[in-house]
Amino acid sequence: MSQRDREKSYRQRFDKRQEFEQKRCEYERQEFEQKRCEYERCHSMPRMRENRSHNRAESHESRRSLRTPAGRISQHSPSRDRLLNRSRKLSHVSRHSRHESASKPMTDREKILEEFRKNYCNTSEDFIKKMEQWSKEQKSKKEKKSKEWYRSSPAEIYYKKVENGTGVQQTPKLEKICDTFFKELIERGRKARPEVDEMPPLKPFRGMCKDTEEGSSSSDSDDECFDDDGLRSYTDRIMQELKRKQSHPRRLHPEMWFNNPGEMNSGPLCRCSTRARRVGMQHGVYPGEEAFPKCVPTQSNIDKLFHYRITVSPPTNFLIKSPTIISHEEHEFLFSGFSMFSHYKLDKLPTCKVLRFNIEYTILYVEEPPPQNFTIKELDLFEEFLFYELLELVDLDLGKGTDTTCSQFHFMPRFVRYLSDGGTEVLSMCEVLKYLIAESGPLIAPESLKNVHNMDHYTWLKFVNSIKGMIVTYPGKKPCSMRVDQLDRSPDDGAGCSKNLIETFYPEIVHFGIRPTQLSYAGNPEYQKAFRLYVKNRHLIANMAKPTYGEREKLAAKEVKLREMRTQTKMKRDVTVALSSQGFHTTGLMCDVVQHAMLIPVLIRHLRFHKSLDSLEKKIGYKFKDRALLQTALTHPSYKENFGTNPDHARNTLSNCGIRQPEYGDRRIHFTRKKGIVPLINIMSRFAKKSATESDLKHNERLEFLGDAVVEFVATIHLFRMFPEISEGGLATYRCTLVQNQHLTILAKNIELEHYMLHTHGSDLCREVVMKLAMANCFEALMGSLFLDGGLEVADRVFGLALWYNEPDLLGVWEKERLHPLQEQEPLGDRKYIKDFEFLQKLVLFEDSIGVQFKHIRLLARAFTDRSVGFTNLTMGSNQRLEFLGDTVLQLVVSDRLYRYFPDHHEGHLSLLRSSLVNTRTQSMLCDDLDMYRYVLYNDTQDKPNTKKHKADLLEAFLGALFLDKNLKYCEVFCNACLFPRLPEFIMNQDWNDPKSKLQQCCLTLRSLEAGAPDVPIYKVLGSTGPTNTRKYTVGVYFRGKRLAAARAHTIHEAEMNAAEKALKCSHDLFPQLDHQKRVIDENVRHKKRSDRRRNKRKLSEDNIPKAYRLDKQDENTEESCIEVSDEEVIIDKSSEDTDTDSDSSKLKDIQVSSLLSDMQRIKEDMIKKNEYEKLLEKARRVDSDDE
Repeated sequence: MSQRDREKSYRQRFDKRQEFEQKRCEYERQEFEQKRCEYERCHSMPRMRENRSHNRAESHESRRSLRTPAGRISQHSPSRDRLLNRSRKLSHVSRHSRHESASKPMTDREKILEEFRKNYCNTSEDFIKKMEQWSKEQKSKKEKKSKEWYRSSPAEIYYKKVENGTGVQQTPKLEKICDTFFKELIERGRKARPEVDEMPPLKPFRGMCKDTEEGSSSSDSDDECFDDDGLRSYTDRIMQELKRKQSHPRRLHPEMWFNNPGEMNSGPLCRCSTRARRVGMQHGVYPGEEAFPKCVPTQSNIDKLFHYRITVSPPTNFLIKSPTIISHEEHEFLFSGFSMFSHYKLDKLPTCKVLRFNIEYTILYVEEPPPQNFTIKELDLFEEFLFYELLELVDLDLGKGTDTTCSQFHFMPRFVRYLSDGGTEVLSMCEVLKYLIAESGPLIAPESLKNVHNMDHYTWLKFVNSIKGMIVTYPGKKPCSMRVDQLDRSPDDGAGCSKNLIETFYPEIVHFGIRPTQLSYAGNPEYQKAFRLYVKNRHLIANMAKPTYGEREKLAAKEVKLREMRTQTKMKRDVTVALSSQGFHTTGLMCDVVQHAMLIPVLIRHLRFHKSLDSLEKKIGYKFKDRALLQTALTHPSYKENFGTNPDHARNTLSNCGIRQPEYGDRRIHFTRKKGIVPLINIMSRFAKKSATESDLKHNERLEFLGDAVVEFVATIHLFRMFPEISEGGLATYRCTLVQNQHLTILAKNIELEHYMLHTHGSDLCREVVMKLAMANCFEALMGSLFLDGGLEVADRVFGLALWYNEPDLLGVWEKERLHPLQEQEPLGDRKYIKDFEFLQKLVLFEDSIGVQFKHIRLLARAFTDRSVGFTNLTMGSNQRLEFLGDTVLQLVVSDRLYRYFPDHHEGHLSLLRSSLVNTRTQSMLCDDLDMYRYVLYNDTQDKPNTKKHKADLLEAFLGALFLDKNLKYCEVFCNACLFPRLPEFIMNQDWNDPKSKLQQCCLTLRSLEAGAPDVPIYKVLGSTGPTNTRKYTVGVYFRGKRLAAARAHTIHEAEMNAAEKALKCSHDLFPQLDHQKRVIDENVRHKKRSDRRRNKRKLSEDNIPKAYRLDKQDENTEESCIEVSDEEVIIDKSSEDTDTDSDSSKLKDIQVSSLLSDMQRIKEDMIKKNEYEKLLEKARRVDSDDE
């Protein structure tokens, strides 16, 4: 029988055995329940307590007995079996009796497990309820925090106090334990491994740079920048590397993958040049890191370190059925994570979040009083054993020190038990080392092999259950450690083995693992091609008006083909590994330790990154109040924080040693499509939030959208003030030079921004052109984050610092304050000239209509002065320069508003919304609504220009004058009142999508399954009439050889737009996509109306509630308001907008009546002062007596 058939039979047998075990456990539970009452009558309570035992304690003793000959002989005697059965029954009965009798106290183990598992959440709804409960209990926890206390388990013979110092130091006995630990657990693996690997890595392939993006598969090679022949040869090289590693002489199993330094499963991790490896956090280079003096290894050094407890939320996939428990002095200590000792105090940083198993985990560090009994040497030994000897994270960088410096962080495993009076006892580190030494024996000793085969079925299952889920190690193999999922002591039935061979047969370890993506169906090129074709056909059929039966059949056939490819044995992702237990050693550590340990690299990378940002803040001279904005600005869209180290190493370790069956979240929540007509319509049909809301998108594209407007505004305002005589054309040329990407890249290099960027370690950013573009975008995102965190003044100052780097004289010229020439003439205002000029008197009427009074009304006059007038002493020029300034003011105000109130929109979506607001048509409509054009001053000898372009320019010039005379806040209020209320209408009418684009999108959805290039609309000029200056063009639009519509206009482009708009109306039945878009928009409109009705209903009900009983929160902002709110209100508004789960009854639970009580107390005191309180009491008594 082949190895593959054996593994298949193992899986079938173990599935049947699992079903049998479930039935057996159910039968035993029923049997114990029936005998419980009879047993209680026959046995006294003290007897039960004497015979109480725990499965894990018995399992620990049984594993030890397998390593001692005397224990192996006595274990299988009849008297021993009877004692085991009796102990088993007593433990079950005592456990049931403890549940039934409330008067009995819980054991230590039950207390620990109850505390450990009480926060487990099965679903996301349970997690939300748990978080709400935690928020309600937060105040009470703060009050009780002073009562919490911590202590370490007693270990006086191993630790003693430091003389004339703080902390403890080791004794000779502890030194002996450390030496034993190093020899038996660390040197054991070093001696088993050769100094030089038998198979050195292949030489790098020149000209190739493999994409090793963290968080994505290491087989993503579709986006490489080379031709088909190069891609084919590169793919062949990957498969060659995989086969080479499968044939490694020390390979533990062909389906289990191991870690080599600097390599992924498919080849080298980094193919960057030697010079490029000196820079960048992807290469482990963190600028600004400081060295710390080396700790005394034999002491705790608690006076130099800060202690933090690491926790993770939610606890899904971190709570397992059989956690790691250490028994010590008749108590059981449960593993609850890690403690972290830092050489510097950690500031309040943004929360560290990581996406794993499609669940977003939050890694927290809580400052606590440090444990007492540990030394730095013990922590270093445990770190070396866990991360490098067991998990083989050979590329892991935790900020390790050198011979003269110390590591930035030290880690200690936390084995705790909870005391009855609110205390927590942490197991001393010496007991952890002793436990690991005691548990490091062989899994199955050779001398106990015969006894293993002679065990009865129950004893064997009990031993297997104690091993199941444990990490076992085979020193020297690749990989050296694995998780035990099952242990089988019977050889294959079809092998025909004799009795002697059976007795010498080592039980087989069964492990259920996962293949790398390159070897499964997900990495197979044929499957990828078939899947893309299936998705394309499914999308086309979904957009067809009436798909035929044959087309549906073809789609179903492609789906069946994909299913068959996934079920092929060679392409399955899950694999079953069966290995002989000979040579394996136990560790005593379950997979919960591995799950927590794999979070440490992510947290350390997060802390080191933010520590290095201190140097960046020092360079730019500004300290962020919200560091999360700076982190987002430096995060490239390609960056994914999943592992904190070599991604393939982490995947291999989690597959070999992590939890067997993790619970996965919904991938659609975290990975949504950005491109395509369906996501575009879905996102663009969403309305604005009721208040400024933080986005869930954690890369810098949105900040780049805002920063682009900030950079353009800062450059414009300085050029406008520095060169008052230059026309708008020259200013535009200068500004284009300053804000182009090539120049922004230079500014980014001036502040060394490339050292702090977070991006993928892959092929795209290896090219210099792409890297420069990423740096320019990062600089714009940095300017956007500075604008949000510190305001326009901070962004202006940092831009000038980067622009005139190491040139203080030019920087002083750039930052010099300058006024407009009209403001310089009259610094205190020029409204005194109103009585002398009729033009200014007309503008006073305009001021009254908009509710704004200009300090320098001549600025407003210049904004309304057409260029045909020429130079006058009143305005000193026309409005063209103000129009140049107002355009950037409008861009900034609109960009800021869209960024804050549309958190679900990407950069491209925000640009579409901005284009619907900042365009000639919208601005001319606003100009007409305000009746601005009747105040314009123009040359009487010429016709008054009345085109949309002139009206839009007039509005921009007015905004420029408003900014110069007032400030940016006035411009924001003006837009909030006049411009932004039009946005919902634009969204409903899809004004962000021009007719030509909309028509082409509809035509693309009508592609047939067999067609090659898609059919697109074609525009033809049918004719033109009139003279050259007033000529009109007739344009027709054709689709698949048929003319859909024709229209006329003064320009060809405008005629094409009119023809496309007419075609959409006339040929509505031809495009089912229009109906889909209408349905999506209608659904969002209905959702908005329902939300508004609920809000109005709540407001009406709150008006009827007494003031003291009303909810303690501000009214929600309307879409036109511009009041700023706190972070808590943002979260509340966001949840009410998106989920509609708020209810009045739930909010009334938190009514604050303190104000009512204080009012009553104040009234009482006033009545006592007036001697009327006693009269009121007497009157109340009489009323009560009358009622009786």
